[in-house]
Amino acid sequence: MDIEQRQAELIDHFVKQASNQKGAALGSVIVEATSQPSLFAFSEILAVPNIAEFEGTENSKYLDMLRLFAHGTWSDYKNNAGHLPQLVPDQVLKLKQLTVLTLAETNKVLPYDELMEELDVTNVRELEDFLINECMYTGIVRGKLDQLRRCFEVQFAAGRDLRPGQLGSMIQTLSNW
Repeated sequence: MDIEQRQAELIDHFVKQASNQKGAALGSVIVEATSQPSLFAFSEILAVPNIAEFEGTENSKYLDMLRLFAHGTWSDYKNNAGHLPQLVPDQVLKLKQLTVLTLAETNKVLPYDELMEELDVTNVRELEDFLINECMYTGIVRGKLDQLRRCFEVQFAAGRDLRPGQLGSMIQTLSNW
């Protein structure tokens, strides 16, 4: 099964689950969705009316967490950790993978130093292992590791969910092209 079909099935599964839950049970669905190793898109789940009802409630931290996975990075989490639920290891991994995708949106050459800082990785070996085992093998990025220039040359990166307001600038860019 290809990655896009698997994504679509997972999104459908979690949208149905979220549509049928309320309160703390819905928070559990969000944790499960953001922990799912094969799921990298969250906008459809974020659009479920039951989830929007979390706004301004004691469960709003789960809505904020889902928004973080839809649009944020590992650095965003670290800067707002006091207002968000504690992440489980699978969520930390996922958020770091999403951070690589975010960085690859704007730059096709990612310096190792920048990646190590953004991902809280302490050495090149750990970074390269992460890029190979957790990003390339999962199919979310393709590229070349250049040890001499200390950079990751991105050839392909999966897209992320559009951030609020991003659609207009995307349409403008396409119109200009």
